[in-house]
Amino acid sequence: MTPIRVLLADDHTLVREGIRSILEQVAGVEVVAEASTGREVLQLLKTTHPDIILMDITMKDLNGMEATAQIVQEHPQVRVLILSMHANEQYVQQAVHAGAAGYLVKDAAKTDLELAIKAVARGETYLSPAVAHYVLTDYRRHLHGKAEKGANASSPGVVLTPREREILQLIAEEQTSKEIAARLHLSEHTVETHRCQLIKRLRVRGLAGLVRAAIRLGLVPPDC
Repeated sequence: MTPIRVLLADDHTLVREGIRSILEQVAGVEVVAEASTGREVLQLLKTTHPDIILMDITMKDLNGMEATAQIVQEHPQVRVLILSMHANEQYVQQAVHAGAAGYLVKDAAKTDLELAIKAVARGETYLSPAVAHYVLTDYRRHLHGKAEKGANASSPGVVLTPREREILQLIAEEQTSKEIAARLHLSEHTVETHRCQLIKRLRVRGLAGLVRAAIRLGLVPPDC
């Protein structure tokens, strides 16, 4: 039987080591690579060919939510299982909208992790009981024709493009326009233009406002 190939993505080395230790005891599962940022995930994806990516959300450089959206679009055969300490509605809904195949909170039992991986590998969706009701609530909103209104209320930055969200995260991580330009292969002028557009779209003032917006949108943790 071909093992389920898993790529671990978390910015904490000890967390990755702990998860790897657990998965090494699960029959039929093989950890093929580890990454500490979303951008590393995208790079490793091309050479390690995982079946499932265990994805943390709050990683620097490119967070797990943005990485998930790119993976779903560019590598639809790869399934993403979010493994996060966040169990609030905003994060869960963003993960589902990004295309994640499952959402597991980090305080789940070891058996839940095994169940989640095997369910996602079968093409199913897995949600921790602690967050499943958020998805049900969102589904009910759709049934009553209120999904768009609810999404706008809980996610004020849904108008942002993937590129704008990527730049906003890097700004919040204290990257300069020159550093962002080099990282994303853009001109400094283009980055500055994006910065000005972000300020206008988000209706904020300066760097502090952009950082608060990035936190509100789940692009960076509150202590970033």
